[in-house]
Amino acid sequence: MTTPPHAMEEEAQARFCPGAGFFRQASRPGRDLGVLLLRTLGSGGRRRVLDLMAGCGVRALRYGLEAGATAVWANDADPARLPLLERNLAALPAALALRLSDRQAHLLLADCLLRQERFELVDLDAFGCPAALVPLALEVLAFDGVLYLASTDGRSPTGHDRPAAIRSLGAAARAHPASWELALRLQIGVVARAAWTLGRGITPLFSFSEGRTFRTAIQLRRRPAVREEEQLGLLAHCHGCGEQWTQSLLQLRRWPACGCGESPAGGAPSAAHGSPLAVSGPLWLGPLQDPSRLAAMAAEESAAVAAGALPSLGRGGARLWQALSRDAGVPARCWPCAELGRRLGGGPPRLDALVAALRQDGWTAGPGGVMAGSFRSDAPWRRILELAASPAVAQPAPR
Repeated sequence: MTTPPHAMEEEAQARFCPGAGFFRQASRPGRDLGVLLLRTLGSGGRRRVLDLMAGCGVRALRYGLEAGATAVWANDADPARLPLLERNLAALPAALALRLSDRQAHLLLADCLLRQERFELVDLDAFGCPAALVPLALEVLAFDGVLYLASTDGRSPTGHDRPAAIRSLGAAARAHPASWELALRLQIGVVARAAWTLGRGITPLFSFSEGRTFRTAIQLRRRPAVREEEQLGLLAHCHGCGEQWTQSLLQLRRWPACGCGESPAGGAPSAAHGSPLAVSGPLWLGPLQDPSRLAAMAAEESAAVAAGALPSLGRGGARLWQALSRDAGVPARCWPCAELGRRLGGGPPRLDALVAALRQDGWTAGPGGVMAGSFRSDAPWRRILELAASPAVAQPAPR
């Protein structure tokens, strides 16, 4: 249903008119997490925000009203949106330093770099792939500042447009059962390579997707952590047997032989014996979430709600935070349980039971935070299938 052009929307403490500015109510969880993130940033009381593609200004408005921003620069390249931004952001406190502009994002970033203007948070909510803007966006971040990056390009990084992935990401992207996570790892890989060329390091704070938009919050560090470069590598998946492997670019070697010639459940050999591996990368193999940052955001929310400074997280934001808090994102080998059900000829196994069985067997395992119903583990694929088929894990047959 189309929103009337002058209808008002309410979200948390913000009241605004979406107008012709791009606004999706379903994206509120990402805005909720952005508010909490900014409340944990800044030194010396400074929380400067650059909203590069502001749309109707709802993100900039919430940063100013709820996150304690000391300065907000809301920019949108469409000059027709300036009156809408002025109207919506008029509700910001008078003490907050507010700027509005209608410049192309790359020109604005270049100007900030020339003037050595820095921000604690750069919000880059792009339409399509924002990779071309990443190097400049990192240049205008203060030390320990955060790039909150979003991409709506779902085809390239999920393996559905391989030439476009090479052009936009400088990486191979092949079809993968955990495609949303693959897209996020490719996106973080772009940021990592750009940061390293500046002599900086990165820490992914949280990463998530609902299948249409891929969002990552990445903190820029003064220098790379020890052996941080090991986190850039390749992810291989065999469509024949389902196995996955990872390799760091620092230690490239031959891929192990997969089990395509044998049925892990003891049946007939796979017809896909000798299937070529689908290899994606370079991409980020390290954590997708920072548990300490997520915990700090939760503590900040509890204190702010108790003090009456913030409303409670929206239901979607609370669910998202809980899912991400349960899964740091390592190891990078991740499958949906539906993949197991398809290969075993039944319904998907019970996720909690499978994770418990893998851990009891001595392997690392946990539920995936990016895609519901997924899991990650370092166990061999053959062993995963064996445990998934066991009576203690398999779904009971319908009566």
